[in-house]
Amino acid sequence: MAGAFQTGSGTPIAPHGLPGHLVGFVESLRRRGIAVGPSETVDAGRVMTVIDLLDREALREGLACTVLRRTTHRPTFDALFDLWFPPAIGHRTADTPDADLPRTPDGDIDLDALRELLAELLADDSAEAQAAVETLTAQMVEELGQYKSSNGPSFSAYQALREVAPETLLTRILEGLLGNSAPDARADGDYETEVARRTAARRISDFRAMVERETRRRTAEHLGRERVEKYGVPKLAEEVDFLRASDADMVALRRSVMPLARLLASRLAARRRRSRAGAIDLRRTLRKSMSTGGVPIDLINRKPRPARPELVVLCDVSGSVSGFSHFTLLLVHALREQFSRVRVFAFIDTTDEVTHYFSSGADLGDAMSRMLREADLITYDGHSDYGNALATFAERHAHSLTGRSSLLILGDARTNYRNPNLDVLEHLVGVARHAHWLNPEPRGQWGSGDSAARAYAEVITMHECRSAQQLAAVVAGLLPV
Repeated sequence: MAGAFQTGSGTPIAPHGLPGHLVGFVESLRRRGIAVGPSETVDAGRVMTVIDLLDREALREGLACTVLRRTTHRPTFDALFDLWFPPAIGHRTADTPDADLPRTPDGDIDLDALRELLAELLADDSAEAQAAVETLTAQMVEELGQYKSSNGPSFSAYQALREVAPETLLTRILEGLLGNSAPDARADGDYETEVARRTAARRISDFRAMVERETRRRTAEHLGRERVEKYGVPKLAEEVDFLRASDADMVALRRSVMPLARLLASRLAARRRRSRAGAIDLRRTLRKSMSTGGVPIDLINRKPRPARPELVVLCDVSGSVSGFSHFTLLLVHALREQFSRVRVFAFIDTTDEVTHYFSSGADLGDAMSRMLREADLITYDGHSDYGNALATFAERHAHSLTGRSSLLILGDARTNYRNPNLDVLEHLVGVARHAHWLNPEPRGQWGSGDSAARAYAEVITMHECRSAQQLAAVVAGLLPV
């Protein structure tokens, strides 16, 4: 990695050498929530002694193998790796004329020629074309993405991509991938055309990611690595706010459901082992002490009776909280063996039982889709109505809630200014053995606008669950022992 120890201004980026640089990288991983212990750090140092440090991808994979425990942490790791082990320092120049920005006779960047060149290179799968794209990307960020800010020069991926509009290159890349046969000449649904279309879309996506990485690299050189770490590095999947999660975030969250369920189940097993002895049986202990003159030498414990209560889930599946509800139902489904029985009821403005959609072995994505299509969840206008949903549940399904049941309500408690029906909720809470409400909104927003969260919180214990991390902590405390 030429120049890896000195910036363009002469400031060393690794003043304490490679060992100190590695320790700084590990500390940045910890700041972002990735647990890296001393043993993993030592292993990472050993990896760096046996691989070619000039091969960035080999270094990336080697460090990832030693410090990562979850695949969902990989995007955060990659973003931090690019900041701590950049491919270059300062402005990157073209090694060949093919990798230089095309210009007009006046010296300005020829955007049309640049688009043609990018389409040609993205259609080429060779290592030389990949290197040329990386060089073009660096020059685009330097010239098209640079702007002046109060802190000096800064860089914007949006500004660099806006002029090029890579989404318009799809047809040209397809033509390059398919050769002489234009995509319009092939039949719809043709396998080769579909493969080429997906390949072209993926390469455009990779090009966008390349621009974003280069933008972070240049910004870190001007504003400091620590500042870019705060706002330019993606959050861990379990830290993503449910209400702001993108489709990609939800895919990563769904991948984390089973590891999270296994972690919670292992915590429950540990709690059960600790409580295996049970509480002291005072009456039997005193009776036993009669043989020792009334001195309780041997303590007699009650026989533990591990509780496996029934779980009743009442879940808002309206659009505003659908991501949160979906993930929580996946987690509950994964933990169903911890309960003697699980019954699930969904609502938007009316409540219907949907337990049968989540039978053992069912595909949960299909189950959610079928539930939204087939279940009786809407009676009026399709807007959340917690008051009517609670009343419907009490009228049609009250028998499902008993003194052995744990009631779990999922939703943001936004009633659209309708009657919250607190009396019905108070009755349900009184019947259930335990009752908890999981709310994906920040606590500071409870009671604002049409939110009845503060009113509901006076009747039922309400927990803030904005992310999978918070949800795991709450569910771990609610699991039966």
